[in-house]
Amino acid sequence: MTTSDTATHTQPFQAEVSELLHLMVHSVYSETDIFLRELVSNASDACDKLRYEAIANPALLGEGDALKIRIIPNKAAATLTIADNGIGMERQELIDHLGTIARSGTKAFVSKLKEAKDGLGLIGQFGVGFYSAFMVAEKIVVISRRAGESDVWSWTSSGGSGFEIARASDEEAARVARGTEIVLHLKDDAKKYLESYEIERIVSAYSDNILFPIELVPEEGEPRQINSASALWQRAKSELTAEDYKKAYQQIASAFDDPAMTLHYRAEGRYSYAVLLFAPSTKPFDLFEPNRKGRVKLYVRRVFITDDADLLPGYLRFIRGVVDSEDLPLNISREMLQNNPQLVQIRKAVATRVVNELESLAEKDAENFAKIWDAFGAVLKEGIYEDFERREKLLALSRFTTTSGEKRALKDVVADFKPNQTEIYYLVGDSIERLKSSPRLEAATARGIEVLLLSDPVDAFWTSMPSEFEGKPLKSLSQGDLNLDLIPRVDDKDEAKKDEPAADEAATIAVIKAALGERVSDVKASTRLTSSASCLVADSQGPSRELERILAQQNRGMRTKPILEINLRHPMVTAITRAQAGSTAVDDLSLLLLEQAQILDGELPEDPAAFAARLNRLVLQGLGG
Repeated sequence: MTTSDTATHTQPFQAEVSELLHLMVHSVYSETDIFLRELVSNASDACDKLRYEAIANPALLGEGDALKIRIIPNKAAATLTIADNGIGMERQELIDHLGTIARSGTKAFVSKLKEAKDGLGLIGQFGVGFYSAFMVAEKIVVISRRAGESDVWSWTSSGGSGFEIARASDEEAARVARGTEIVLHLKDDAKKYLESYEIERIVSAYSDNILFPIELVPEEGEPRQINSASALWQRAKSELTAEDYKKAYQQIASAFDDPAMTLHYRAEGRYSYAVLLFAPSTKPFDLFEPNRKGRVKLYVRRVFITDDADLLPGYLRFIRGVVDSEDLPLNISREMLQNNPQLVQIRKAVATRVVNELESLAEKDAENFAKIWDAFGAVLKEGIYEDFERREKLLALSRFTTTSGEKRALKDVVADFKPNQTEIYYLVGDSIERLKSSPRLEAATARGIEVLLLSDPVDAFWTSMPSEFEGKPLKSLSQGDLNLDLIPRVDDKDEAKKDEPAADEAATIAVIKAALGERVSDVKASTRLTSSASCLVADSQGPSRELERILAQQNRGMRTKPILEINLRHPMVTAITRAQAGSTAVDDLSLLLLEQAQILDGELPEDPAAFAARLNRLVLQGLGG
């Protein structure tokens, strides 16, 4: 033991923690009850960790009391204590856990918290619940003894720029035989949390399903348990109400919204396990973290093992809840979790059940399914790309914005096929507004064909794979050749344009190719365009232009040269035919065809200054200047 380990030591908070504490200390949130839920949840985690570690080392439990959580109000001292006899923390663990936030995306979280009118859901979801205690406390003292250790440490902070850590006093050490005691010195406006009825109300609302007894130790009278401490997922569905499920969801997921879907069942047979899963109705802000980790907790015979077992595929990572196995060994390691054949089967079966439940919800409760799709549709579509086995089901679940409306299912699109239509058509881009104005829609619009408008980044990936729905292939309007001649037109004006004079195809293409040189891979006469002069498309054998754009932004690929399609009946194209080959006008018009197609795709011309000069020349020529 060094001198620095025994002396009182003052240390600053990590920058993000200081900013977070400032928000907490000066909180204007209307509800501050969350602090007790979060501290009780942390205490439960500490008990879970000790119970798990004691599987391999029973001596850690010793002969002390059964694992439990105690809440002790003291009106005379204006303190509220939350104590557990769980795993406890050593000196360095106190510094690491209470002085820094190791989780990625902290800056984004703090930014979100600043913007939020009520940040309660964010606090719980991001795992920084300890700091919420500063909403009600002017000073916090944490006393902790790690299981199996003799040293007891004290951590103290008033929510300013740092904290003090020192060896605990003899009196403090005597109180904490194992685990952690958190003493909140309450602000004047938070004294209500010293009332027994307030404590019981919060525990009943948010922590009733904590698996360890929560004891209230009043200043007068005997300690009493104030939660049910039962594994709700092990109870029969007939015993539970919608309110029971809501409370369980909010406790398990650290959430404040209502679940949009609840799935509760017990699997019996080769493997036995209980499942209680929920689909939230609002999107957590860390949904698109690169690691794509799920948040379903794995229990074995009601003993918490981990929340990092990847019990569902990445595209279902928004699902929250519990899977409790009766067959897995209690001492299963993280390495064993990856390859355990029982867990592989459980993962497969649970994923299938979740997708089936989403199908059922889509048919029976469109309102709640719409909440899930609005929040998590972009994530579910990742499965179309990743999960070949369930691709057809996920396509059926998907809801699309189309040229005919919003939240359209593919079965509805197929039901509205035009005569002779055999393919489902789509366009991929970076925004719905730009897609709606795309010239590539013109031929389909002229025939009244409904087109899927796909603007989520994941759309560029799943559409890169051959897909079909109910035997109908999905076909891009911006890739490869397109022939809609067999589908009758509904627009007489476009039909009449067939009689307009067209530029000579071979001669015009040759002139434009000569003018554009290596800027494009090819120039073709278009069957997509009816009123616009030109558009850019990709080859049928390569990636789409949108996928290339996304990959290029991530430095994961080079962009290939596009194909320029031209409308031979457009005046701008016929003007090229009439102009003298090799003249400035031919070059200007040819380049303008390319550049306006780029602009319509949301891209800048290769040389904006040259584009502006070229446009000015053509305008002045038109004005007779």
